Amino acid sequence: MYDTFGLFLSGAWVKGGETTEVFSPVTEKSLGKIAAATRDDTAAAIDAAESALGALREMGGFGRADALHKVADEMIRRTDEATTMISTETGKPIAQAGREWTLACDQFRWYAEEARRIYGRTVESRVPGGRFDISCEAVGIVGAFTAWNFPAALPARKLAPALAAGCSVVLRPSSQTPGVAMVLVDCLRAGGLPDGAVNLVTGSTASTYGPIMADKRVRKVSLTGSTHVGQQMIRDAADTVKKVSMELGGNAPLIVYDDADLAAALDVSVPTKYANCGQVCVTPDRFFVHESLHDAFVDGFVERASKIKVGNGLDPDVGMGPLINDHSLETIDAIVQAAVAEGATLALGGKRAAGFNEGHFYVPTVLTNVTDSMRVFDEENFGPVAAITTFKDEDEVLTRANNSTMGLSAYAFTSDPDRARRAVATLKSGMVGINSFALAASEAPFGGTNFSGMGREGGIEGIADYLDIKLAQIVL
Repeated sequence: MYDTFGLFLSGAWVKGGETTEVFSPVTEKSLGKIAAATRDDTAAAIDAAESALGALREMGGFGRADALHKVADEMIRRTDEATTMISTETGKPIAQAGREWTLACDQFRWYAEEARRIYGRTVESRVPGGRFDISCEAVGIVGAFTAWNFPAALPARKLAPALAAGCSVVLRPSSQTPGVAMVLVDCLRAGGLPDGAVNLVTGSTASTYGPIMADKRVRKVSLTGSTHVGQQMIRDAADTVKKVSMELGGNAPLIVYDDADLAAALDVSVPTKYANCGQVCVTPDRFFVHESLHDAFVDGFVERASKIKVGNGLDPDVGMGPLINDHSLETIDAIVQAAVAEGATLALGGKRAAGFNEGHFYVPTVLTNVTDSMRVFDEENFGPVAAITTFKDEDEVLTRANNSTMGLSAYAFTSDPDRARRAVATLKSGMVGINSFALAASEAPFGGTNFSGMGREGGIEGIADYLDIKLAQIVL
């Protein structure tokens, strides 16, 4: 299934001399072999990116805007191919794959227009006859590193604003889901961008990450990944003083106040929690439910979760696919079993899905009587596990919700406008949803605080991370 692609260097697909194998999370069988970059291949990608910078500048914002609109047109044309690839490589349900591809397309539409609006400004100087001109310039070459859980949306969030700003990119997608990034990069050829504007390398950390981080010509790196990897990247970026953007882990709290619309909260919380088998950095992990609603909430949650069909995401009736690999499966099961051993109650699931002789399937799981110190509550659990506890009053729950080193997303359900405003003001998080989980949109800045990262993707803020500010004092 990867025969058409390979490494993408200087506007062409290159097979390369080495290969690595990709495996299905549904069948555990090989999906095929892909080209694996050597250090020389990665150096060639950086050379190509450097050669494209002048041509990207000459295109101007309007020329780059036209190119990105053409890319989005091509992406729409290839929707069926892309969504099938997403579901095949990740196992996620085909409908969820379709929504992800639509989100990726929208990134290019949004940043096509932002390319036309890279504004500077003029400020009167104190020097007689002088003025300050403030302008924006492309950072330069960008190294983009993306995770496997959203293999189309995550690269799009980096490629679209970088190209809109006039930066060239070396993309290193996850080796677990390389085909989706390959389809996306192939769509970029339709935009008529300069050769070398986008380059793709796959392979080992030593042959891809190492050369990108060591090269002084790469002026910015952007990562979507774990906090541990982000910390190391920040350290490595310091050697060559690269700009960094980090979208890292989460451990989102969800507060259900006593005045919440219970049915509405359940109707959106359950599908959100189990989307992509819980492998979503902004999904709610820690459920704080007011004691007056707790029993009804748990009953409704279990009833809805138990109806989710687990299986191959290419089956349109499936509501939840597998975990990405066996390590994730074993980790999630260990977290659940440890919580039960420490006194949590297993209200639903807590085991591998029956009826599968292959694949990394785990059933939707609900834990109650969870304490804040349990691992399932204290750490991000990247899987289909809802951990539910109770609270009595508002000050208590906000304090407990903020008791985390993470700060990516947080949620609250309430019908009280004042309570909603207090929650938004008090929750320590880069993003807060009130009666909603819809945070990911091309027009809105996506990102976190604390150990969840820095920088933003989306909105007018998203392009700023790919621009340097230049000040000129002009006296005439």
